Amino acid sequence: MSHAWMPSSPCGDGCVSGTPREVGKVRQVWRAMTALTALLCGALIAVTLLLPVKQRESAIRLWFHAVLRAFGVRLRVHGARKYQEIPKRGVLVVSNHVSWLDELAIDSVQPIKLVAKKDIKSWPVLGRIITAAGTVYLDREKLRELPQAVSELAATLRGGSAVGIHAEGTTWCGLASGHYKPALFQAALDAGVPVRPIVLRYRIDGHVTTLPAFIGSDTLVDSIRRVLRARDLVVEVHVLDEIAPGRAATRRELAKLAEEQSNRLTSTELEIAPSTGDSHRARTVSPLVA
Repeated sequence: MSHAWMPSSPCGDGCVSGTPREVGKVRQVWRAMTALTALLCGALIAVTLLLPVKQRESAIRLWFHAVLRAFGVRLRVHGARKYQEIPKRGVLVVSNHVSWLDELAIDSVQPIKLVAKKDIKSWPVLGRIITAAGTVYLDREKLRELPQAVSELAATLRGGSAVGIHAEGTTWCGLASGHYKPALFQAALDAGVPVRPIVLRYRIDGHVTTLPAFIGSDTLVDSIRRVLRARDLVVEVHVLDEIAPGRAATRRELAKLAEEQSNRLTSTELEIAPSTGDSHRARTVSPLVA
């Protein structure tokens, strides 16, 4: 396997916008307390294992949505309301990667298993919950582990699960984006399952914002504080059409198909929210076709 599966993003501190309008200090404290309480309640998610599958999935989805709302973030879904077009048929869900909020937003639509970087496992509270959800972790420094991860991922897909990957391999600011890395797409080919591209967009007052981005020298705490201060932050989940098995013969072709579908644009340029030192502002960014 090539080192190309371990990309680095050019996005840095200068890409992250400030908070255009902040909520008051009392609201910030209330959000922090509510979010912590909601996260701690995640320990009770184990109880849902006693429920039938449909009720269990619904309970977990509502919990993720509650955590998202506790941080002051509203969710908008464009397109299908589930990633699996056919129940109990595996699907590889591929998305762009902007923020630690991504996982909360994705699972607020439909709880799925995720492939994530190994350092997420050590995150306080949230790391334990993401691990309990069946996350497959990759160590970016150990390429020899990749074939085993692809094999495990293919087996999970054959078993009928929806599994999510961040196809760019690292976080970007939300205005710029990276090429989709093909390595993990091999699992969908091996399992004979479709790929479902989704695209995440963060907005404030209707404009795309880089405020929630988790990049550069950011710590998790820094990023969480920005989100807790933000007023009217919205995350959009654009659920695009499935790519059926057989449309691509190789993982590179499949990754290219998913990337092209995620980059479908209209001719109208998006207005970018005011930001501080956004180094990607000169780039043309257009709205998605859901």
